[in-house]
Amino acid sequence: MRLSVLDQVPVTDHVPDRADAVAHGLRLAEDVETLGYHRIWFAEHHRSASFASPAPEMMAALALERTSTIRVGTGGILLPFYQAAKVIEVMGLLGQVHGDRMDTGVGRAALDDPAYAEKIHALVGALGAEHPAVPGEPDGRVWVLGAGGSAAPLAGDLGAGYVHGHFFVPRGGEKATAAYREASTTKCHRPHTVLAVRAITAKDPQRAQQLADAMLLWRARKDLGYDGPIPSAGATATHPWTDAERTRAKARSTAIIAGTPDVVAQRLHDLAKDHSADEVMINTLTSDPDDRLTSYRLLAEQFAD
Repeated sequence: MRLSVLDQVPVTDHVPDRADAVAHGLRLAEDVETLGYHRIWFAEHHRSASFASPAPEMMAALALERTSTIRVGTGGILLPFYQAAKVIEVMGLLGQVHGDRMDTGVGRAALDDPAYAEKIHALVGALGAEHPAVPGEPDGRVWVLGAGGSAAPLAGDLGAGYVHGHFFVPRGGEKATAAYREASTTKCHRPHTVLAVRAITAKDPQRAQQLADAMLLWRARKDLGYDGPIPSAGATATHPWTDAERTRAKARSTAIIAGTPDVVAQRLHDLAKDHSADEVMINTLTSDPDDRLTSYRLLAEQFAD
């Protein structure tokens, strides 16, 4: 099973400056390449106090300049905002400069786009003509991000890869990935499935839980209308949790895999098997970049064993 990284370029208590957050995201690309991760993707968020990457194709371009072997991509470009021709030109240009290391991940979040399927079809056709088919990668290196709705069969129908956002909807993903495989088979496409999971690990289980609690505090407050930086692990102990925050944190807790490296690795293996995923893409949010890198390092070592 391949391991990859999804970086949302977090703004945190430790890294409150957005330029510094971007610098840490680019450094992470170099670090996880050294650790042996298969790919790193950058997310797209606009007007966010939590994340500093509104242009994932720019983050990918900068990361490609700093790396040499890891696959780099977008996770994902919010396609309803853009014309397909522009995305094809931008990603095609990056491919011309850096060869076949560029992935084009696209999504639509909650945005409506009547031309969404048509745009993906254009991406697969145009970028597929530039990149010959290779084992383990979809045509054109185009991936569709989804969380259990219509995105899965659409990706299969159009010959794209499918990335299921487990950390958005941690239940029912098995049906989505099955629908993707069925649509792919019907159209004679080979399925390529990635499972995106939010996970955190540390050698000390109590430390791992502290880091998970910090993520849950951030997520709970975001659900309740406060969009702010990722809090430090120590903040959860002194934070005056409201009943509403505790309720939201409990509801969100199933979306985070936390524990010692062996526990997290086993859980990731189980999830990949349940979803028939070829790859797990890990998203880790911590205030201190050192905690994030340590978590990625421990998982890489665990899977290497």
